[in-house]
Amino acid sequence: PEDIARFFLDNERIDKGALGEFLGEADPENIAIMHAFVDLMDFTKTRFVDALRRFLQSFRLPGEAQKIDRFMLKYAERYMTGNPNAFANADTAYVLSYSVIMLNVDQHSKKMKGPRMTPEDFIKNNRGINDNQNLPDDYLRGIFDEIAHKEIVLETEQEAAADKGIIQTQQPGGLAAVGQALIGGGRDLQRE
Repeated sequence: PEDIARFFLDNERIDKGALGEFLGEADPENIAIMHAFVDLMDFTKTRFVDALRRFLQSFRLPGEAQKIDRFMLKYAERYMTGNPNAFANADTAYVLSYSVIMLNVDQHSKKMKGPRMTPEDFIKNNRGINDNQNLPDDYLRGIFDEIAHKEIVLETEQEAAADKGIIQTQQPGGLAAVGQALIGGGRDLQRE
């Protein structure tokens, strides 16, 4: 798994969508490769959103909720390995990563109807996630502002759109599809 993971991480020619689908599969071999893939990343002393952005540049997050779940669980564990004092535990990083992905969809998807999330909504949505304690409001407001002003999107897709002369603010099938999978799946995201 480690050799395959290194090949995937180091090879720029691999289709990031296909890679995300492959790494997200539930087969034990795929899971072992995905874990090795994430373990090759070093998030030591890296801000949470910066680490999440870097993580999500290495593959396209699939749209299936179970695959997303496996990725976010491993990301949270890996983030906490490099930043053991960032949060009370890896569950906090897991919930916050989901919350940031949903915020990204809310702020940048043209498919979202109705009012957009406010900083206060984002803070409220993340109450008690740090082992039943609140993360500082200023910290969460900072995350909100950063995501609201700079979408998380694959750089390769931005470059491809620019090369074709297409200006895209949301990539079809990207994090917008992820959000639709999570929202449409009848899942209780606050509880999770």
